[in-house]
Amino acid sequence: MSHDKLDRLMHRGTEFLGTRYAILGGAMSWISERNLVSAISNAGGFGVIACGAMPPELLDKEIAATKAMTDKPFGVNLITMHPQIDDLIDICANHEVGHVVLAGGLPSGKSIDRIKQSGAKLIAFAPALALAKKLKRSGVDALVVEGMEAGGHIGPVSTSVLAQEILPHVAADMPVFVAGGIGRGEAIAAYLEMGAVGVQLGTRFVCATECIAHENFKKMFLRASARDAIPSVQIDPRLPVIPVRALKNRETENFTAKQREVAAKLDSGEVEMAEAQLQIEHYWAGALKRAVIDGDVESGSVMAGQSVGMVKREEPVADIITELVDEAAAALSNRG
Repeated sequence: MSHDKLDRLMHRGTEFLGTRYAILGGAMSWISERNLVSAISNAGGFGVIACGAMPPELLDKEIAATKAMTDKPFGVNLITMHPQIDDLIDICANHEVGHVVLAGGLPSGKSIDRIKQSGAKLIAFAPALALAKKLKRSGVDALVVEGMEAGGHIGPVSTSVLAQEILPHVAADMPVFVAGGIGRGEAIAAYLEMGAVGVQLGTRFVCATECIAHENFKKMFLRASARDAIPSVQIDPRLPVIPVRALKNRETENFTAKQREVAAKLDSGEVEMAEAQLQIEHYWAGALKRAVIDGDVESGSVMAGQSVGMVKREEPVADIITELVDEAAAALSNRG
């Protein structure tokens, strides 16, 4: 089967990333660590370490350990609201990390300048056309357009709508990767034809043999259908909680109780808004760790995208990427 057309459509993406395929691994806290990240990069994709709530010294060790497992390019995803964001950027610079991904809100000008000065390429998330244009003006090098079908933190708009809204206006000027709900190569082909230079997938890689997620966590993925991956509910309009998509379990109810608790602290003046949001963020990190690492899939958070129904078996990362690429190439060939 000819991959020529696929290679042509991915060319800007592969050139930007320095990889064989323009397939980014979505950064998933506790999951996107040295083993999965190096496996994705070694298989021709672009692995991304999820820093999440890691302190700088832990990120330092994780980058070093990943470097020991792959000589291929990989990136680091940092959360903009991390209280030690400057130190984390410095750690990436010390390791000469080639690509930094900023997630979890609009990056500050200071963070953008700091990353650019280190020589790294900067990737950011654009949940709307106006923000995509703003990020471009701010000097961001590439964008990820991620729709609400994704797992973990999500926005309110679907991937297909965001792609139509943003790609025609931005794709000619900078590399744009599409993410959220992608589980097969046919979807990759479609977004490439719309002007994307590549894609990002998270959920499809959770059941990779190289992924360290607990057996219980993987089993839930293998049993789940798309409709089992539901977004969390915001109960207090004064506490702007970014919804999180995860598989239905007891934790869904626990989070509602946690929001009430944090909202009460906000009412009493015990915490400021920024601290309240940070408490919610730390809560998610803990709930996710319980599920991913400890295997407690009832009182832990089993974050998953709606493409979870397309995860059918545990298999090596290389097989997942080969299958996606072959499906995309076949879809493009069939269209002539």
